[in-house]
Amino acid sequence: MCSIKQILIIAWANFKRWKNNPQILLTFGIGFVMCFLLSDKLVAYVDRFETTTQIFETFIWTFGDTTSILFVSLCLLLLFSDLPNMDNEVPLLLVRTTRFRWVMGQIVYVVSATFIFTLFILISTCLLAATNSYLANLWSDTAAIMGYSGIGTNVGIPAFVKVLERTFPYQCTLHIFGLMLGYSTVLSGIILVFNMWKRNMGMVAGIVFSGIGVVLNPTFIATMLEIPQERMVEANILFGWISPLNHATYYMHNFGYDMLPKLWVSYVVFAVLSLILFTVALIRIRRYNFNFTGTRG
Repeated sequence: MCSIKQILIIAWANFKRWKNNPQILLTFGIGFVMCFLLSDKLVAYVDRFETTTQIFETFIWTFGDTTSILFVSLCLLLLFSDLPNMDNEVPLLLVRTTRFRWVMGQIVYVVSATFIFTLFILISTCLLAATNSYLANLWSDTAAIMGYSGIGTNVGIPAFVKVLERTFPYQCTLHIFGLMLGYSTVLSGIILVFNMWKRNMGMVAGIVFSGIGVVLNPTFIATMLEIPQERMVEANILFGWISPLNHATYYMHNFGYDMLPKLWVSYVVFAVLSLILFTVALIRIRRYNFNFTGTRG
């Protein structure tokens, strides 16, 4: 119990830095602005034609898309850019606990902060469309029109038919939230591990990890390699399996009639990758050199 308490205290010490911290305010501010920009097409469509949506549909159609997930996850580069924290209370914490418990506190903080940020994104998108929304667990006429008529594709909203036919808004929201959280946790783990290897290296590693997701996008690959349309199904399946960003995208999963990964497979992939990264952090802490440059005034 004592060790758990110390781990939680170390994690809480990181959260205390959020108070009046410009870096944190900027991260959440950028996240909200991105939600506004990415969901603007759907909100504008609803306002223009005076229709309604299910409360979570704005989140579903915005972050059911690979590009939106990528853009928002980049905010984590700013949120965790200074990990592991070396403020003036760290020497005292290290005297009263072990290196293992200290890095466990960092891991608990990373996972908790990632969850809070992802939840903030969900709440933000719901608030942006709350005026013309309802709570019932049923797809709106707006979603049906966009999905079945192709209007959604024309305005850049990924309202895919197979999502409408295979699930309901609440269940779909939970899966998209879980996939985003899994991908973001892996990204956060990469930032932590590489910052422990070399200061500021986590930013570079995070950008590279995100860039891999862009490169392994089936549409991007098809354009670069001039893959014919009849081979796109194979390309979707291949890169749906090997790209972490595609694993985070809801519609890039098997709904019963293709060979894409099932949802549980993606959850396992993110859990295993996160476990590997956090294990590396626990191993790295044995030889980690603490450099304290002074205290904040």
